[in-house]
Amino acid sequence: MRRYATVSTPSRRQLLAAGGGILAAGALAACGGNTGRSSGGGGTGGGTGGASGGSGGGGTISQWYHQYGETGTEQAVKRYAAAYKKATVEVQWIPGNYDQKSAAALLTSSGPDVFEYGNGPTIDMITGKQVVDLTDLYGAAKSDFTASLLDRMTWKGKIYGIPQVVDMQLFVYRKSMLQQAGVKPPETLDDLIAAAAKLTTGKVKGLFLGNDGGAGILAGPVLWSSGHDYLSSDNQPDFANPDVASALGKFHDLFGSGHLLLGAPTDWSDPGAISSGLTAIQWTGLWNFPMLQDKLGDDFGVLPFPAIGGSGKPSVPVGAYASCVSAKAKDVDAAKAFAKWLWVDQTADQLDFAQSYGFHVPARASLIPKATKLKSGEAKTAADYLKTYGHPQTPLLWSPKSATAMTDAVDKIVRSGADPTSSLAGVEKTVKAELKRIGG
Repeated sequence: MRRYATVSTPSRRQLLAAGGGILAAGALAACGGNTGRSSGGGGTGGGTGGASGGSGGGGTISQWYHQYGETGTEQAVKRYAAAYKKATVEVQWIPGNYDQKSAAALLTSSGPDVFEYGNGPTIDMITGKQVVDLTDLYGAAKSDFTASLLDRMTWKGKIYGIPQVVDMQLFVYRKSMLQQAGVKPPETLDDLIAAAAKLTTGKVKGLFLGNDGGAGILAGPVLWSSGHDYLSSDNQPDFANPDVASALGKFHDLFGSGHLLLGAPTDWSDPGAISSGLTAIQWTGLWNFPMLQDKLGDDFGVLPFPAIGGSGKPSVPVGAYASCVSAKAKDVDAAKAFAKWLWVDQTADQLDFAQSYGFHVPARASLIPKATKLKSGEAKTAADYLKTYGHPQTPLLWSPKSATAMTDAVDKIVRSGADPTSSLAGVEKTVKAELKRIGG
């Protein structure tokens, strides 16, 4: 799903960053010897939990994570696993294309028992009965989790994942650059385009949306900020309309304007472009706040994606890795018991996971006031955006094939000047066929 010319190991936020990008290309490919079942398997080794025995049959539980780039994360999850007393938990740290490897492993009997997946399992994992219903694990805690994320993980009234931690994407801007140019923080798309022009001076470009000119990140924010979505409330395409077509056309004009930073040393998921002074406004993620604070101090502000047209309002994409249980787990009840223990019961560990390794929002409302890093300044403003403007990155019924069609279309519109109306109509055909296949 990701990019990164200079980052050797993607963070959990980078792995979420595509937000509806290609999730399962080659998902049926063989997973090799990376079984996740023993210390001789793939990844970078296992972490052991407590003694065997106890309810749920004890034994050994295999737990998979993607290879996080944030220092200390691997040690943390192995420490959590070691504290579990009802079974031995072996943590597998999976490098490379985690989405592909985990999706393929679920088709076999040698995959993980418990595993994380971006924004919860795919609709094909659910309808293919590759994952199990986790609704009963929530109990009274259900209302404490971010409702929109639970909706994203729900199919026919059953919840198939437990959010681990929440991340978001948003604009950051250099306060000093805007003040010097006499530019107010933009509130609408037209404001943003005008600001990009006025802020472009010498070697500084006004706006950075990624080295592809924003083609990879624009779909969701443009839809939400114009008053639309990938799918309507009755699961019909809601993007092939004049509002969205017009907005995407404006981004093509912006692409050729000379006001966008292109070819930066790092892509939008890294704060290097704005922290090094190459741009005045950058699209990036909450996870970069520690680096921004280190490099810029208080010389940065935050903004949601601005409103588009008369019916739109600002938006921010929100994502969360979710803990899931494989239907092929050696002991499904034992795997569910561990998932509940870690991601429902152990609130101290959940807060630690959100706050100690990068910069993230706890998945539970009751923990957000305890997150000291979110109590003031731009961090608090950003956390408030999550509640006011947050949208799950893609709906559950937005399949990998639909995502690929949309990503390709937006790329051609923004970078090549393809006709937005006909391009979106082509995506609509693909999406309708996928919805019919899924039965949504």
